[in-house]
Amino acid sequence: MRRTFELEAKTAREDRARSLELFATVVGEGSFSAAGRRLGLTPSAVSRAIDRLEERLGVRLLLRSTRALTLTAEGHAYLCGARRILADLDDVEQEIADQGAPRGRLRISAALSHGRLCVVPLLGEFVQRYPHIVVDIGLTDALVDVAAGQADVAVRFGPLADSPLTARKLGETRRVIVASPAYLARHGTPQVPEDLHGHNCLSFNFRRAEPIWPFRKEGRDYVLSVMGNIEANNGETLGQLALAGAGITRVGAFSVAREIASGQLVPILETFNPGDVETIHAVFVGGANTPARVRVFVDYLAERLPIQNL
Repeated sequence: MRRTFELEAKTAREDRARSLELFATVVGEGSFSAAGRRLGLTPSAVSRAIDRLEERLGVRLLLRSTRALTLTAEGHAYLCGARRILADLDDVEQEIADQGAPRGRLRISAALSHGRLCVVPLLGEFVQRYPHIVVDIGLTDALVDVAAGQADVAVRFGPLADSPLTARKLGETRRVIVASPAYLARHGTPQVPEDLHGHNCLSFNFRRAEPIWPFRKEGRDYVLSVMGNIEANNGETLGQLALAGAGITRVGAFSVAREIASGQLVPILETFNPGDVETIHAVFVGGANTPARVRVFVDYLAERLPIQNL
C-alpha cells in the first residue's frame, strides 16, 4: 500500500512538472499546434493537457479563440510561477552538470598588459582541454565587481582589499626599471637613483599622487619622486615608449621580458631594487557551489601562469 502511494505521488509530481513546461511552451509559441510541434505532440493532445491542468487547478488559464490564445489573470500568475520554477530547475541541472564535465560560459577579467601577454596565450590550450566551456574574456585596467556578478574570475595585481571573495595566489612579478640602449647612449646611464632627476621618467597615469619609485640604499628603503613628459595606463605601453627611446620607465617584468631577453631594453639601478614585487591573484566567488568551470580555470592558471623572476 505504501509503495503504491509513493508511486502515485511521484507520478503526480512528474505530471505537474510536465504541465509547467507544456503551459509555458503554449504561451511562448502562441498556439496549440506550434507548441505541439515543439514538444512532439498533436494539437489535440496539447489541448487536452491544458484542459486537465485547468480542471486540476479549478480555474481558467487561457481564453481560446480561432485567432489567438489570451492569458487570464490566473493564467498570467501561473505562467510567472512556471517560468521561475523551470529556470530554477535549469540552474540546478547546470550546477549538477558542472560537477561532471565543466561547461558553460566563463567570464574572465584581466588587466590589459598582463591579460594580453600572459593570460590570453594560455586560453587556446585551456579550451582544448575543456571544450564545453565558453570563454568570455575582457581586458581592462578598471576593477570589475566579481561579487556583483560582472565576472566569474578576475586576475588582480598587488594587495587585495577585504572582501568576501576567495583569492588564490597565481604568482608574482618583479618591478624593473628599464631604458633602451639608444636612450642611455644619448643621455647616460643613471648610477644612483638620484640621477633619475636628470632623466625623462615615464610613469603610470592612474595614480593621483606624485609619481614615486621605491629604492634601497645602504640597507635603507626610501622613495624618490620622478618626473617625465609621458604617462600611460598600462605597463606594455610604457615599455613600448621606453623601447622607442622616449625615456626610462618602471614596469612589471612580465611586460618587458622579451625586450630584456633580446637586449632591446636594459634593466638599470638593479643594485638599488628593494625587492619590489607584486603578487598576482585570481579572485572569485568561492564555496561549495563554485562552478566546476571556475575551479578548473583557476587550477589551470596556477599550473601554467609563469612566475616572472627577471
